[in-house]
Parts: sequence; structure tokens; C-alpha cells
Amino acid sequence: MTDANSVKNYLLSLQASIVAAMEEVDGCQFISDSWERPEGGGGISRVIEEGKVFERGGVNFSHVMGSNLPPSAAASRPELAGRQWEAMGVSLVLHPHNPYAPTVHMNVRFFTTYAEGKEPIWWFGGGMDLTPYYGFKEDAQHFHQTCKDALTPFGNELHPRFKKWCDEYFYLKHRKEARGVGGIFFDDFNEGSFEHSFAMTKSVGDAFLKAYRSIVEQRKDLAFGERERDFQAYRRGRYVEFNLVFDRGTLFGLQSGGRTESILMSMPPIVKWRYNWQPEAGSPEARLASEFLVHQEWV
Repeated sequence: MTDANSVKNYLLSLQASIVAAMEEVDGCQFISDSWERPEGGGGISRVIEEGKVFERGGVNFSHVMGSNLPPSAAASRPELAGRQWEAMGVSLVLHPHNPYAPTVHMNVRFFTTYAEGKEPIWWFGGGMDLTPYYGFKEDAQHFHQTCKDALTPFGNELHPRFKKWCDEYFYLKHRKEARGVGGIFFDDFNEGSFEHSFAMTKSVGDAFLKAYRSIVEQRKDLAFGERERDFQAYRRGRYVEFNLVFDRGTLFGLQSGGRTESILMSMPPIVKWRYNWQPEAGSPEARLASEFLVHQEWV
């Protein structure tokens, strides 16, 4: 037996706690923007732009429903296409101003599909991943250790499985390049009871602040110049490419008639592309690809 109301209450509480913590880090307030979806449902977007720490960030809650499951949601389960559906989740992306502070993404979500005369089919999804522009080994290790600690109580096999899934998912196939240093990712998760799957998903959501807050607080005031900002804008281009070409959440939002402003909140505000540019060998910029974008065991 599922309990969608308990999931919704948890997600709203998670959104509020993360926003409050990030407001403490930044010193500026997030705006709150409630919206409704004509086809059913709505959400609350909590957004910061041009803060003291975050150039742009959003922590969004959505609860939407419809009569025909979009292709992106049924990609791994084609037998569910055409079912009625209900989806809710919290999704966040934070783009710090300082190039030494990494971008971070996290989301947790719950899907249910319905068909007359059949049992509802439900699953959870989510994860978090870190995208540095200038890598720090201790940051990657801390982030991955926190992810591992969140999953271990639910089975020792989950972290290696979800880490590998993250490495494979957040990969720009056309660039043959990882988006960042990874983290964990899972989808279509309904192993054991609803209570077990929900508890695991909550553990992931609750681990976010421990995983990220200390990193951004340590890096946000490091001195930087135009060189670092220029490289940050160049690398942000990879983030945009992934979200628009590969990301299932972005595709689901657009295919399901979601609110465009909230869906594209994840985009960084300043981005650059260059033709066939390569960093100077041995430079800090080159180290990102050679030492941090290579899939590896951080913990």
C-alpha cells in the first residue's frame, strides 16, 4: 500500500529545510513562486539569482498528474505507456558565483501509474551529483562518502550500484566526457515494500545538506580572477548540453507540459562555447579532465 500524502509532506519539508540552509550560506533570500499546471497539479519554485554566493539556484517542488504517461517516463517500461500517472518530487540545482565552488544537483521523486482494474505501479527515483570547475580531491571524497553513508543502512550493494548508474547517466556521449565527479543516481526503484523504498529515498534527500554545505562554505570565498570565471563559463556549457540533450527530468517536464521557467531553472546564467578549445597542458584547467572527470572510486 502506497502513501502519496506522506511522500508529499516529506518533499515539502525537504524543500523548506534546504532553502533555509542555503539562505544561511548565501545571506540572501530565495523568492517563492507557486504555479498551477492546466493539465493537473502544480508546484512551488524557490529561486535565488545574483545572491552573494549563488549566481543562480533553485529548489523546486512539483506535484503533477495526467492521463497519458510521457515517453521519457515510460522509457524503461514501455508497457506503462498510456497509463494515468501522478508524479511528485523535489529537484534542485545550485550554481555558485565562485568558480572554485562546484555546481550541485539533487532530486528525489515518486511516480505512480494507474490503469482500470489493475494494481497501481509505483517507483522512486533520485540522486545527487557534483560538478566542479576546479577540482579538490577532498571535496569529491566527502561528497561520495556522504552518499555512501546514506545508502549503506539499506544494503551494501546499493552504493556501488547507484554510483555506477550515476557515472553512466551523467555522461555526455557526444563528448565522451563525464559531466562532473558523479555521486549517486537511481530510478524505477521499488524494491521491497513501499516503506523500505521510501525510507531509502528519504535518506538520500536528507543527506544532501551534509554532502554539499561544507564544500560550498569552504570554497565560496576563495580568491579568483577572470581566467577562472572564463573557464567556469566554458565548462557550464557542458552542463547545458547534458540537460537539454540527455536529462530525463528535463525531457519529462517539457513532454508533460510542465512549467518551462521551473524546468529550465537548472540552466546557469552565464555560459560560453568555443570552437575546439583545449586547456594548456599541466594547467589547473587541464587537471579537471585528467584527474576529476575520469570515473574512479573516490571512497
